[in-house]
Amino acid sequence: MPAPEESTRDVIPLRVAARAWFAISLQTFGGPAGQIAVMQRTLVDEKRWIGQQRFLFALSYCTLLPGPEAQQLATYVGWLLNGVRGALVAGLLFILPGVVALLVLSGVYVAFGDTTLVESLFLGLAPAVIAIVVQAVVRVGRKGLGHPALVALAVVSFVALTFFGVPFPAVVLASGVIGWALGRRIPTLTHPPKGAVDDGPPPLISDDALHTERPSGRRAALTLAIGLVVWFAPVAGAALLLGRSSIFVDQGVFFSGAAVVTFGGAYAVLAYVAQQAVEVYGWLAPGEMVRGLALAETTPGPLIMVVQFVAFVGAYRAPGDLDPWAAAVLAALITTWVTFVPCFLFILLGAPYVERLRGNRDLAAALAGITAAVVGVIASLAVFFALHTLFDETLTVTTGPLDLELPVLGSLDLAAFAISVLGCALVFWRKWSVLRTLGACALTGLVIGLALAA
Repeated sequence: MPAPEESTRDVIPLRVAARAWFAISLQTFGGPAGQIAVMQRTLVDEKRWIGQQRFLFALSYCTLLPGPEAQQLATYVGWLLNGVRGALVAGLLFILPGVVALLVLSGVYVAFGDTTLVESLFLGLAPAVIAIVVQAVVRVGRKGLGHPALVALAVVSFVALTFFGVPFPAVVLASGVIGWALGRRIPTLTHPPKGAVDDGPPPLISDDALHTERPSGRRAALTLAIGLVVWFAPVAGAALLLGRSSIFVDQGVFFSGAAVVTFGGAYAVLAYVAQQAVEVYGWLAPGEMVRGLALAETTPGPLIMVVQFVAFVGAYRAPGDLDPWAAAVLAALITTWVTFVPCFLFILLGAPYVERLRGNRDLAAALAGITAAVVGVIASLAVFFALHTLFDETLTVTTGPLDLELPVLGSLDLAAFAISVLGCALVFWRKWSVLRTLGACALTGLVIGLALAA
């Protein structure tokens, strides 16, 4: 087998990539499932910048890391396209709209305590995301599950998550081990499904091309040193200028720790954050975490962005010697910084090494198993998202190992259901783009929401 060719550093001009990443960032509603769907459609299906198997390989690696996997996936692909500059541009633009939007919404919440207009505007977005997530399950499953054993593994992962409440990290790790074991017995396990490669013109980054940046111990040490300094610089600065006991230092240290234990996505750590923010630090009143989560759900970007709301509200109420608004904005920005800088560090440290391991059959088989688990995870998230979007109430059934959440049929939100049907029709029947679909559904939600509030 010939050695893979090395790709050039700038596969496309950085300014072209930046425009694309900004357009993607405006569509990243619906948590990781919706975000992965947008990148799949834009980068793989439409622009053909990266091959399907390469995309899935990167996704599988990012799934193993703590933090928001979709944002890390954007950073990884940005690195493939334009090196370190591309990684920084892709990762920053991925979260920028969400940072700005949640900053504004947090201010509205603190100032008025009423977000009726905003909630009306975004009433249509959550149901529309259901259609986008279902599309992601279909597309990623069709192109990533090249063997019946992987299809079965995806189904088992979905059942384990949805019906038995198995922790996300356990499902991913078990799937990796199973994939490795299956790869020893099934040589064709990692072959792409028929038709998965020939859907369009050859991608700019093929499934065999290597990135030019070779792994280096010196480079890794330098990256780690710079990354750690950049990560903790704002917290250290706050401690020097405002004192070790300031709320900015407490929040910076706390959310820095939370950033490196968020295996399994935002939902896996939000309960812990809520408990600490309310009972230990007193940054929020009981019940306010739910309101912050609702605001974060209506904005683009990773759901873990809700920590920005926590920091904003907490610092506004305990600003120390600063103006409350200045303290709130400063706290929100520091918290966002310490939450997402580790994501860049993980990618820039690990990507060069992972790239060189893509030809390893055992690793490829293990990541194929993780890809199958990811399909099951996206499907499980689609069910979870649909339950909490279409129904106002759910009930949990726990019997032995069974841990199942069911909808209360009488709590069906007819407006959300109607908009979800509209979203499915636009995506699957009319073949509308994600952004166009979100715009139409958001406008519909605005009209319905304001009519109901009148």
